[in-house]
Amino acid sequence: MSAPRSSPTPTPAPTSYKNVPTRSVSVDGVDFVYRQLGPEGGGVPLILLHHLTAVLDNWDPRVVDGLAARRRVITFDNRGVGASGGSTPDTIEAMARDAVLFIRALGFEQVDLLGLSMGGFIAQVVAAEEPQLVRKVVLAGTGPAGGPGIDKVTALTLRDILKGFLTRKDPKQFLFFTDTEHGRREAHAFLERLKERTDHRDKAISLPSFRAQLKAIHRWGLQPPADLSRIRQPVLVANGESDRMVPSENTLDLASRLPRGELVPLYPDAGHGGIFQYHDEFVTRTLAFLEARPDD
Repeated sequence: MSAPRSSPTPTPAPTSYKNVPTRSVSVDGVDFVYRQLGPEGGGVPLILLHHLTAVLDNWDPRVVDGLAARRRVITFDNRGVGASGGSTPDTIEAMARDAVLFIRALGFEQVDLLGLSMGGFIAQVVAAEEPQLVRKVVLAGTGPAGGPGIDKVTALTLRDILKGFLTRKDPKQFLFFTDTEHGRREAHAFLERLKERTDHRDKAISLPSFRAQLKAIHRWGLQPPADLSRIRQPVLVANGESDRMVPSENTLDLASRLPRGELVPLYPDAGHGGIFQYHDEFVTRTLAFLEARPDD
């Protein structure tokens, strides 16, 4: 694996995602912003692919910091998202191509992927189309093309955004967590963690990018059932047991149909943001999966 061509002179590694600097790399003449944390000698880099509307500041710092304790972790804004340049594509396949261009612009010859929700759609395409580039995959809160309920994401998202506006609450509380005492408490804790970074925060997603992402997700949900046999890499699959955005039955379907799929038991009283709600358990399981030898 070669070092990123855009790397500056080495400096002491930041200790947390809340203070890691934001960098940029040119991808076919367009600047993509990213953050890198963790030991540079920490094995194959782990690339994180995020959900609908998310920018760099929407990754739970407990997940990033936990993974970066032993792995080099890279988060980034894909084309047109947050502070990255260009226009956001309206298909998952085009987003996947941009993700590959970004990875190659950093000079990596092999990576692991962690895809959440829409990022999980992208990760599936990259793993299938670039088998030599991708070693292992973690899919969270996501589903295969044509999976049940995925075509309803647009309506559900817009409805809960309106609900958030009317109640003066972050819509992620409704979209990502259960409406129970425990779920509401975990939602509050998660949203507070997202505020820990106070300096040099990312730009919010633009309305054109949001629309393009919604269109891409809707198309993914209407596609014919995916041929998951093309994904030959080891894949860890995780979700909450009550995912409203990408129904949890998609998680079970992925784990059963992926040739080398491995299911994390669905997190109880948790929804789309289950990996954030159960961040300690998720980080431990993910690190063990990434570090396992093929014959383990």
